[in-house]
Amino acid sequence: MEKITIRQGAYTAQILPYGATLHALFVPDRSGAVRDIVLGYDTLEEYRQHDGYLGATVGRYANRIAGACFTLNGESWQLDANEGANLLHSGAAGLHQKIWDYTQTAENAVTLRTGSPHGEGGFPGTLQVAVTYTLDGGALTIGYEAVSDRDTVVSLTNHAYFNLAGQGSGTVADHTLAVNASHYTPCGAGTIPTGEIRAVDGTALDLHQAARLGDRLGEAELAEYSGFDHNFVLDNGGVATVLYCGESGIEMAVDTTLPGLQVYSAGFLSQRRGKGGAVYGQHHGICLETQHFPDAMHHAAFPSPVLPAGAVYRHKTVYRFAIK
Repeated sequence: MEKITIRQGAYTAQILPYGATLHALFVPDRSGAVRDIVLGYDTLEEYRQHDGYLGATVGRYANRIAGACFTLNGESWQLDANEGANLLHSGAAGLHQKIWDYTQTAENAVTLRTGSPHGEGGFPGTLQVAVTYTLDGGALTIGYEAVSDRDTVVSLTNHAYFNLAGQGSGTVADHTLAVNASHYTPCGAGTIPTGEIRAVDGTALDLHQAARLGDRLGEAELAEYSGFDHNFVLDNGGVATVLYCGESGIEMAVDTTLPGLQVYSAGFLSQRRGKGGAVYGQHHGICLETQHFPDAMHHAAFPSPVLPAGAVYRHKTVYRFAIK
């Protein structure tokens, strides 16, 4: 399995051309020992076979689209449904299943590129995509760029499952999480947003103050999702979210130029074998997926995910590490 390695100081990341996938991320803990903090597999075949999108670059459109269809400029586009009648993470034609070309621009950076022809998966426009991973100053930055030859919709994210105690170390119940969001987008059937933007006040989704994940995962209002699987409407200003593991001392602060954050606590991650023979299961990692809102093309109150022809989709997400 081909791996691209980038390094900067004590930090190392491994990226796969398959899916522009974040395969491993080694960061120093409180004692100075280095831990791999993202879940993954040892072989390409396992990445191909398993669900879960571990570490993958997800697009053309991350998360869900109701009815696997949308209308743009008066024209209807029928997509390839893969979750009942809906579309999740762009289905079989998603970017997570492509072999990307790459150029390693420096020891600490790599840019991966791929394309999606007009009509692939049902989406309009020939789309060219570039994703750049950079390690610098104790941070991993993922930069996203895309351009289309006709109007289309785009939302790109990375689907890494983080465990700051180290991959294979069990659940993230003892991690704490804070999210800089006063609102979220509630969902109805099929985990499709209703279109409402609702305040988190008085709910288990109020994470303005860091909360121990184990104290929230069993909340009755989260039972439908076996924990968190919610899109947060990020407040303007400040860090988007902060994840912390007291056992390792590793803190990861995440910031982004995107308007939404899907917090997924891996409530539906079935038992499976991961890297180095580790066994993964429910709540063994947490995904912090920066994104446009799910199903945004169907809800006028949501920020528009439309990328006009010739315009450049340009966003970035920064994962900044510290020891506390």
